[in-house]
Amino acid sequence: MTKIVKLLILACMFIAAHASAALTIEITQGMEGAIPIAVVPLGWRGTGAAAPENIAAIIAADLNRSGRFESLPDRDLVAHPVTAEQVKFQNWRMLNVDNLVIGQLEETTAGQYSVQFELFDVFRGKRLTGATIPAPARDLRRVAHYISDLIYETLTGERGAFNTQIAYVTSSGNSKNKSYTLLVADSDGYSPQTILTSKQPLMSPSWSPDGRQIAYVSFENKTAEIYIQEVLSGSRRKLASFKGINGAPTWSPDGRELALTLSRDGNPEIYVMANDGGDLRRLTNSAAIDTEPVWAPDGKRIVFTSDRGGSAQLYRVSVTGGPAQRLTFDGKYNAGADISPDGRKLAMVHGEGGRYRIAVLDLDSGLLRILTDGQLDESPSFSPNGSMIIYATGAGNREVLSAVSVDGRFRQRLSLQAGNVREPVWSPFGK
Repeated sequence: MTKIVKLLILACMFIAAHASAALTIEITQGMEGAIPIAVVPLGWRGTGAAAPENIAAIIAADLNRSGRFESLPDRDLVAHPVTAEQVKFQNWRMLNVDNLVIGQLEETTAGQYSVQFELFDVFRGKRLTGATIPAPARDLRRVAHYISDLIYETLTGERGAFNTQIAYVTSSGNSKNKSYTLLVADSDGYSPQTILTSKQPLMSPSWSPDGRQIAYVSFENKTAEIYIQEVLSGSRRKLASFKGINGAPTWSPDGRELALTLSRDGNPEIYVMANDGGDLRRLTNSAAIDTEPVWAPDGKRIVFTSDRGGSAQLYRVSVTGGPAQRLTFDGKYNAGADISPDGRKLAMVHGEGGRYRIAVLDLDSGLLRILTDGQLDESPSFSPNGSMIIYATGAGNREVLSAVSVDGRFRQRLSLQAGNVREPVWSPFGK
């Protein structure tokens, strides 16, 4: 019980210096066997000496961040073709790259552009896919991420997650003058957007299934309350402000309900509430602490953390209520779960020997695999394609975000230029 409380306290009581909101990404562990690919700088047709955005660099960085690809440095490119007719496949075969990406960026009218790309299989000399995409200047980075998704899916058979976002919480100032900020940024850390700034802690952000709203816990009124806020407009409404704990909101897969932790009846229990604040029903009834609910993708069950067995472990209960089933048995502490999009894996904080690391449980086989090696890793969140897990960790005397592939072979770090960042959650694909 004390470790659950400690984890919740640590999630909101962190001190930081002045923090820049934009995240920078550093690959800390590469993946052996990554597919070699060449992404040629796009040709430029428009006013001005240079294109307004380096589309190719964004695509190359996206593919590298996936851990599945290794893009050829620009200095090693043997040519700069922009059309299929200019591609000489024998030159690229000499570099042992499997695939080639080329294209053009054209200014069609003032502030409007057309992005064209093609993907080739170098060894077969075959075009695999391509597209022409119109976009205003402000959307060029998003177009680049969209192209990365197309390339990733074409070559792996899995949907890419580059054109998604992450939400996270930062803090700045000292203990007497602290400010907390909830932000949303692109998956590569660019274009941070402030959702809310408060002098009191903000925690537990959760995306709606369509990616248009975020639920979170705010202490701005000196007590825990749950809000729902529109990402684009900034409009928000209070969902829960009962006496005691109002915490850990998570959306149902259909977006109609949220699971949350309330102590309105005296003990922290798991409840489900309609997204308009009505139809509240209680799912658990235990003398222990039940918290951190998360929905299964089928919407029929909820996984949560409880110390009802004497230590923090993960349990599963039907959304209609009933007895809870224990899921974790390895280790003295397993908490803070997230469920993979296919419903087959649980990411969690696994505690053993005074260390708290991110682990994944295969629900079919029961196999638990530890993915990280930190001292206090927490808040795991699956990418919407299930290939990566983002989480919070310590780096020296700072708090940063990290991401690890679900097989543990690839890692990257996301940090602020100065200060701390915590509570990451990856957005859905959106609709």
